[in-house]
Amino acid sequence: MVNKIWSTFIIAGIMFALLTGQFELINRIILESTKASFDLTLQIFPVIALWLGIMNIASVAGLLKRISEIISPYLGRLFPGIPKGHEALSLIASNIVINMFGLGNAATPFGLKAMKSLQTLNKEKDTASNSMVTFLIINTGGVTIIPTTVISMRMMYGSAHPTEIVAACIIATLISLIAGISIDYVIRKRGQKRA
Repeated sequence: MVNKIWSTFIIAGIMFALLTGQFELINRIILESTKASFDLTLQIFPVIALWLGIMNIASVAGLLKRISEIISPYLGRLFPGIPKGHEALSLIASNIVINMFGLGNAATPFGLKAMKSLQTLNKEKDTASNSMVTFLIINTGGVTIIPTTVISMRMMYGSAHPTEIVAACIIATLISLIAGISIDYVIRKRGQKRA
């Protein structure tokens, strides 16, 4: 669906440029944005590589596993549909921990494995289970302690204090997580009353 929307936007933009005689402007913008994207990638890559390396060291040292073990009991309360000790809980915990350090790309494999594991528990295979919805909310609105991508972008654009946004990010993501989980809980309870 998203591919169709973007394809429509691109085709409409090209048609509009042809009809208004601004095709040269479109070409220039495409080339400039491509160069800006490439420059951004080159400048962000070292910071992300550094944090991925740190996370890899933390993983090998057992730190991620330990943090996952600490938050797993709390996850049991958020995900009552997942049996205790199920692999989905550890995958969800790993995804949350990695996302807390602002490494969404590194967390994606854990998130996909967690969803696959949750699907094995799902009775209605064509509909997302309550656990899947809750995990998606936590994954999307989860707490970020170190927003590595934002910090690296601020560094790239010459911010004098690129890390000064850390406290604001923690507060904003904590509020979004609490709001998301609260709304999920209310909607789930209403659904159970109707059933």
